[in-house]
Amino acid sequence: MYGSRISVQVGIIAVGVAISVGIPLGIIAAWFGGVWDAVIMRAMDAIIAFPSIIMALAFIAIFGPGIVMIMVAIGLNSVPFYARLIRGQVLSVREEPYVSAAKTIGAGNLRIIRAHLLPNSVAPVIVQASLGVGTAILAEAGLSFLGLGVAPPTATWGGMLSEALSLIRVAPQLAMAPGIAIFVTVLAINTIGDALRDVLDPRLRGAR
Repeated sequence: MYGSRISVQVGIIAVGVAISVGIPLGIIAAWFGGVWDAVIMRAMDAIIAFPSIIMALAFIAIFGPGIVMIMVAIGLNSVPFYARLIRGQVLSVREEPYVSAAKTIGAGNLRIIRAHLLPNSVAPVIVQASLGVGTAILAEAGLSFLGLGVAPPTATWGGMLSEALSLIRVAPQLAMAPGIAIFVTVLAINTIGDALRDVLDPRLRGAR
């Protein structure tokens, strides 16, 4: 339970970083199109082309380990997923009659984005963000297990697993406790994400 403080914190803040960068990029690409869309999406494709763990390792190797660097590295690796998701939603919403009406009355780009595009496109992003917290927790655990995460004596689940590896035959419970904690936490977060998906998009309830 003590180790959950850092692991869950990293998961939440990393997703916050990804959303803060990904949503503006996705909206700009979809709304302005043309060169903006091509440049932003090709950059997102380039990031996706590299395995996320390799990107995180490279980022930490350059800027050094630490809790802040872990959050930023994991968050930046997730930016393309949120950028592509919000872009797809905005491409659909921008064709709606109320967006055309806003243009007709002279509303500026910023007002249209704030009042129409973002509120009507953000629901899938919220669902993905809830699921992304679990993925970020797993990423942090993997980096800490490799010794590139939060440095001891700060307790994290990945660090606990790493320290318990040499004692796995003598005291397996030392590895089981953080492993179970990771499993239960990620499972709970995914369950919350599924519930949010049903609430925000009722059409999916009958699809199961």
